[in-house]
Order: sequence, then structure tokens, then C-alpha cells
Amino acid sequence: MMAWIDLIVCILLFVLLAYVFFSVMITALHKVYLTFHFFMTLWPFCQFAIRATDNPKLQLLYVKLAFVDMALLAVGWLFFTLLLTNQSLSVRKRMPVLLTAPALIAVIAVLLNPGGTFVQPQHGEYVERIYGPLFWITTPVMIGYGIVSLCVIGKALSNNRAPRIKKQVSQVLRGMIVVMAFICADILLNVVFPVSRMVIPGLTSIGILLSAIFFIVAIHRDKVFDLLKIAHQDIINTIQLGILVLDDNETIVETNRSLPPFLHLKTGDRFDMAAILPRREAIAAKQFLAKYKNDPLESSEIEVVYDHEGKQHILVHASPIVVDGTRVGRTITFQDRSRLRELVNETSRQNTILQKQNLALYDMQLELHLTNQKLQRMATTDGLTGCYNRNYITQQLEQEVIKHIENENPFAILLLDIDFFKRINDQYGHLTGDEVICGTVAAIQRQLKVTDILARFGGEEFIVYLPGMDSGQALELAEQIRASVESNEIAVPGLIQPLSVTVSIGLLSVDRFPTDPDSGSATLITDLFQEVDHVLYQAKRNGRNRVMFALK
Repeated sequence: MMAWIDLIVCILLFVLLAYVFFSVMITALHKVYLTFHFFMTLWPFCQFAIRATDNPKLQLLYVKLAFVDMALLAVGWLFFTLLLTNQSLSVRKRMPVLLTAPALIAVIAVLLNPGGTFVQPQHGEYVERIYGPLFWITTPVMIGYGIVSLCVIGKALSNNRAPRIKKQVSQVLRGMIVVMAFICADILLNVVFPVSRMVIPGLTSIGILLSAIFFIVAIHRDKVFDLLKIAHQDIINTIQLGILVLDDNETIVETNRSLPPFLHLKTGDRFDMAAILPRREAIAAKQFLAKYKNDPLESSEIEVVYDHEGKQHILVHASPIVVDGTRVGRTITFQDRSRLRELVNETSRQNTILQKQNLALYDMQLELHLTNQKLQRMATTDGLTGCYNRNYITQQLEQEVIKHIENENPFAILLLDIDFFKRINDQYGHLTGDEVICGTVAAIQRQLKVTDILARFGGEEFIVYLPGMDSGQALELAEQIRASVESNEIAVPGLIQPLSVTVSIGLLSVDRFPTDPDSGSATLITDLFQEVDHVLYQAKRNGRNRVMFALK
């Protein structure tokens, strides 16, 4: 029974790890947390493994692994709190080495266990064990990391932070207090003052599980990592505008290469808008700063002149970053308008070069237009296949379906899944899998009309929206698509024989409409997706390479 408690906790922690992995868009910060969470699962696993084997050597190995894992967790908690409270940006280069040194010394002491001074077996086994002097030296070190983490969180809460940041930090503080309490209780009740010969099982494991729950709530409900996810777009370093990203405490969290170097702005510094504006712009700057400070949810801009290698005209534009109606930061852009000003002045003096000046202005507008087009394509299309993405099809359906319901025009939705696609990836590799996906999309598109919408729904799943099509027509088209994919031979570089795949198709035909279409388009679309997904599941369960039909 004692072993099963730790095993259950280990399984629950693994489930939470999988939940985070599959339920969020993974960024660099999420990868850090997932690594941290993985180490959280090792402690209960080791506790279970110690009781699951009768081999004293293996038991000792698991005991050492458990305490090495606890040392790594202690360091992880500290860096996690520094990252959460935005204090990791101010940590100096040598500081991480100094912070991890005590934990590394504790790890070495645990692994060496010289003369059994860390742990010794009792009755020849380590299920019940005796801790030596090194245990009482290394354990305070690990607890010390937790105390430092609590101090870092306390400092963040005492500062003049925004309510959203305080809410995030408070949530993590609860998790830290819970795990510290359970660890201390484990040491006191099972090591220092054992109330009986029976060890109280799973105290530290349960504390780790509860703290993980607090952390995951902070990630999902409070969106602790969303700000950097919004700011880290691939295009940030390709456009001509200088970009500065601030958090809601006016701390610089991101810059790009086009930022004017003479401003001397770098990540981790506290940003002061008034300090970067030239003094000569006193009147205009006063009005701009008043709007910047008093209306943080409104965009504002000012054009200023810097005396740096000649006069440079810079347009400074400030815009809020809003998530779920809450401002979580700002973006400040710096557009160099010096060339534009020179062209305008030159046109007033020399009409002979007016054409060149207009061409320069046109190039600037064209570059901006191309940038907007690139952003639009990135937001609405799938990078691999070129067809629409899930976000686009969802938005289109929310608009189009309501129109069809109001006019009582039928429509249909097809949800397609490539059969046994994992086998292709496993046998030929992911690059070949990408070729198969693109070849399948081409076979599907050959059967569609211009008005039909094809989108990648996720992985090897695709969705087709068929406006104005009744059930009979939709079923006939679905069979045509299935046959087209089945007969399609996909030539893959490096393979002698072309590959062929099949698809399972779920068809949902909507001929009858709800009496209350105002219940919410988003809710209606979600219901339609769930229904057509259920139909697709039936097609896969009934043998794949077939079309299953449902009428709504």
C-alpha cells in the first residue's frame, strides 16, 4: 500500500505533464517548465521503485537518484521563481554557477555516500534506512533553496507590481508553501520524531503533486508565459521598424536588431519613456507622455529629432499588448523617417528629382504592404501545405454558418484523417511524412470547387467546408475524395516506388437548423466539430478508408 501511493502520485504527475504538453502552444519557457516538471515525477517514481525491489543495490541506487532529483528540483524551483518574477533578466553571467554550486556539492555527497555517512540500510535493506551526518548537511541546503525561492516571491509581491503579476506570483507562492510544508512534515514525522515503526508514506510525493497543480493552474488560468509568446514572432527581426517589448512593469523583455543603437536600450532594463525623448521636444513630449501614462490602453505616437550623426527623425509609436481584456505590456516601435524628411525637403527645392522621391515613397509603402501580406498569410495558412489553418476555418465558419442558418441553406463538413500515418513517419521519416501530407492535400483539392474551403485541422487531419451542398451531393463528393486519395501515387525523393495512402472521412450534413441561432456562433461551431469528429471516429473504428455519414 505504501508503494502504491507513490506510484499513483507519479502517474498523476505524468498525466499533468502530458496535459501541459498537449494543451498549450510550446514555447521556450514552456520547455523549461516541462523539464522541471519531469524531474518532479522522478521522486515518487524512485520511492515506489525502492519498495518494488528486494535488491539492496537497486534500492540504494533509487535512494540516491531520489535525493539527486530533489537537489535538482531545489535549484529548479529557484530559477523558476526568478523566471516568473522577471528577475532572471538581471542575473549576472556567473550568478547561475554560484547558485547551483551548493546543489552540485550535495549531489556529489549523495552519490559518493562515503562510508555510509549519507544513508545506511536497516535490516539489510533500504526500504527502512538510517540517515547519517551528510543527510543533515545536504538536506538544509535543499531546504535553503526553497527558502530563497520564497524570499524572491515575497520580494516580488512587496514591490509595486501589477495585479495580474501579483496573482501569478501568489499562485506559485501557494504551491511553494505546500511542498515545503509536506517536505518538512516528512522529515519531522518519518526521520526526526517517528511516531511509530511504520513510515507515513507519500508525504513529499503528495506535496510535489499539489505544488505541480498550483503551477499548472498558474500557467493555464493566469497565462504566466503568454507575454513572451506574443512577443516572440519570427518576423520581429526582419522588418525595418525598431521594436521594444515591455512588460506591465515597464521592464524591457525584448528588442530587435532595427532598434536605434544610440538609445542604449537592452533587455532587463527599466524603461523610462521620458528619458529617451530629446529635450527640444518639450511641448510635444509633454502631451505625448501624458497620454502614454494616463491612457495605457490607447496607442500614442510622437515624431522626434535626434542629433546623432546628423539629424535623425524618428517616429515613436506606443501600443498596448492586451490578453483577455487585460493589458500585459506594451510594444514601442521606432521608425526612422529621416530619409522621408530628406525627400520631402528635396522635392521642395528640386522638382527635377520628384519622380525618384515618389518612387522611394512607393517602395516604402510596398514594403509595408508586403509585410502585411506576409503577416496575413502567416495568420491564416498552414506553412507546410499552403491551405488554410484551423484558426481561419473556425473564424470563417462562425461567419458563414450563421448566414446559412438564417437563409436555411444546407451545408456540409468533411473531417478527413490519413490512415496509419504514424507508420509512414516511423518507417520513412518525418520528411517523407510531410511529402505524403502535401500529396494528399493536392489529391483532395482536385475534387473541390473554388467556393469550397480546405483547411488543415491538425497533424494529418483536414477539414472541408462545403457551402450550399445537400447531403446527397456531399456524400458523392466525399466518395470522390476518398477514391482520389486512394488512387493517388505520391512520388517521394529517395524512394523507388511511390507511396499511396487512404483516408477515413466523417461527413456531417446540416439540413435542419436550430430555432435559436443566436445562442452563439462559437458554441455552434464547437458542437459541429465534436459531431463530425465522432463520425470520423466511427469511420476509423469500422475499418478506415471509408466515409461515414451523419445528418444534423
